[in-house]
Amino acid sequence: MSARIPPLGLAALALALTGCASAPPAAPAHYPSSPATLPFSEAVRDGDLLFVSGQIGNPPDRLELVPGGLRAEAAQALENVRAIVERHGSNMGQVVKCTVFLADMKEWGDFNEVYRSAFPGKLPARSALGANGLALGARVEVECIAHVSQEMR
Repeated sequence: MSARIPPLGLAALALALTGCASAPPAAPAHYPSSPATLPFSEAVRDGDLLFVSGQIGNPPDRLELVPGGLRAEAAQALENVRAIVERHGSNMGQVVKCTVFLADMKEWGDFNEVYRSAFPGKLPARSALGANGLALGARVEVECIAHVSQEMR
């Protein structure tokens, strides 16, 4: 049996914590005590662009998904994105591109309803694709690129 390799982002954390990529890991109660121990950055800024690592539907301080399925996970993942872009000097109106990974493309319509409510005004460019083996057995993972304008620095 060959091991599945999950996407980067929180999946890298799951792999690092378990040493195994063949099944969603049993999650510890909390993240490691220091952000320095995580194998990725929540976001990286390059010039006026902020690259946000993939976010799944877990509260920021826990390695467990919110209950409620795709819609609840999508809302939490997008809330995680919002908190990160704001922490780094931007906002959801400045997100220019998102990539969405769905465990089941049949849930694309449900995701779209949640997604629309997360962005004021103009929607970012977006790609959506089916993915097998998201971290923690997530239904959705979202990564984004945001612009950080001069006024927001």
